[in-house]
Amino acid sequence: MSFFIADAWAQQAPTQPSMWLNVLPLVVLFVVFYFVLIRPQTQRAKKQRDMLAALNRGDEILTTGGLAGRIVELGETFVDLEIADKVVVKVQRQALGALLPKGTLKKKS
Repeated sequence: MSFFIADAWAQQAPTQPSMWLNVLPLVVLFVVFYFVLIRPQTQRAKKQRDMLAALNRGDEILTTGGLAGRIVELGETFVDLEIADKVVVKVQRQALGALLPKGTLKKKS
């Protein structure tokens, strides 16, 4: 009866890849995310903090909503912004987007 069944020879067990090869794609993915997403975002946030800390009266700024004006008064959390002659609006400091070069906003004579 054994002539119908071939002899079974012992096969070598398949080897498992090392743990480092399993972890390597995750490490590479984290490094890519760090350099593509996390690092640029922290650099932008640092620039924004530095810009907000260096504001002075008379600086010309652009808000994130698109208003351009001159700083009249600085507060702890709010800034009074003159957007036209005798038109002053109060905006949050965090809403200030960019510091404009001096002379960008010229008064009409």
